[in-house]
Amino acid sequence: MQYFPLFFDLDGQKVLIVGGGEVALRKALLLERARASITLVAPRVAPEIERRAAQGALTLERREFLPQDLDGARLAIVATSRRALNRWIASLCEARAIPVNVVDDRRASRVIVPAIVDRDPVLIAVSSGGASPVLARRWRERLEAFVPARIGELARWLQALRGASRRRLRDTGTRRRFFESLVDGAAAERFLAGDARAAERIAQRLLASSSAAPQAPGHVALVGAGPGDPELLTLKALRALQDADVILHDRLVPAAVLDFARRDAVRICVGKMPGGRGASQESINAALIEHARAGRRVVRLKGGDPFVFGRGGEELQALARAGISYSVIPGITAASGCAAYAGIPLTHRDHAHRVSFVTAHADEDAEPDWRSLAAEKVTVVFYMGGKRLEHIAAKLIAHGAPAERPAAIITRGTTAQQQVILGTLASLEGSQRMEDPSPPTLLIVGEVAALHEALAWFDTSASAAVSESA
Repeated sequence: MQYFPLFFDLDGQKVLIVGGGEVALRKALLLERARASITLVAPRVAPEIERRAAQGALTLERREFLPQDLDGARLAIVATSRRALNRWIASLCEARAIPVNVVDDRRASRVIVPAIVDRDPVLIAVSSGGASPVLARRWRERLEAFVPARIGELARWLQALRGASRRRLRDTGTRRRFFESLVDGAAAERFLAGDARAAERIAQRLLASSSAAPQAPGHVALVGAGPGDPELLTLKALRALQDADVILHDRLVPAAVLDFARRDAVRICVGKMPGGRGASQESINAALIEHARAGRRVVRLKGGDPFVFGRGGEELQALARAGISYSVIPGITAASGCAAYAGIPLTHRDHAHRVSFVTAHADEDAEPDWRSLAAEKVTVVFYMGGKRLEHIAAKLIAHGAPAERPAAIITRGTTAQQQVILGTLASLEGSQRMEDPSPPTLLIVGEVAALHEALAWFDTSASAAVSESA
């Protein structure tokens, strides 16, 4: 992100505004609500600015700007119609390390003023980084309609409960869960509806039960992160990430998905590296058990769906043997997600009556039924097949599949880096020579793969065709 969002306490602090027009007035009115000590400098000012100065809301200096006006300022807002003057003032602020906002000049500004939803003390700030103030304003309008009018009063009520919660709930995790139960449950609902007495009764009962109860047992949620696009995360998965104390995630889970997690959650990468390096399954199981026994809420985050070549079943067996509570939140598996984004239907009335999911890394004594996979009107999806394309093609052809059967290699499916390489079984070896598929890679074999050319809708510019002569 280009800008780091902060909420600036300006109570009693000097803020300098240079300019006397309507824009300067709007900034002054906003800063008044923050209880800033405002000094406004301009040779000519709007009548409303004069009235506010007469009322003592701000200090008015009716003259041109002088460099000493910056003395003691914690923030400067520059809103004149003279671009050269604005930039000169901005350079003076930069030299003094004074944050400055130059209205309608993002390059000269060190800070920008967001669109604000004010439910004091709850504030929601929306910014487009200066790219489109209209867009930020429109989103603020939507949020205004969505955010309850009494959300600020709710925040003050919750603040009043913090002292009692600290005295009776010594553990920080227990306190956090107590407040989560208030915010997510009937207490907040009753308060926002105007029934503060009922909300208080619910809160006191919950506080008493929380203080009397032993430490809450830990829990492990096995969560599917989907195939890559963070917007394909389920709502249940999103809630689990935001509630988690510890997240053990695969190496290929996108950073954009992890960004949905609570900021203070502990994140541990336990993914396998190429060549088998990385955390062993035994160490992963042990870590899940250790954190859960410590009373933490643990998310085991896996790419795709945890029950499709994700070893999720093995992890649940370990948790069950250890007596650990667990739940499963399925995700969109790579086969369905990547095929959909590539415009390849896994089944089709004319081309495929059956679909099989196969791991490309089975042991030699656990080879799939190649004859069944080579049959007509079958779609076969090979997971992690990027390094075994030649082997897969040779096995299918040897067991009766025609060499011209369509095949598609999908790398980094559903993401902005998605690439689809279309060919046939005969051209798979050539396609590997042309471009070494990088993980995560999916191989789809079957007549439906040829539909990619006609049905592709996502990131088609990154797709490539592999000729039969490759």
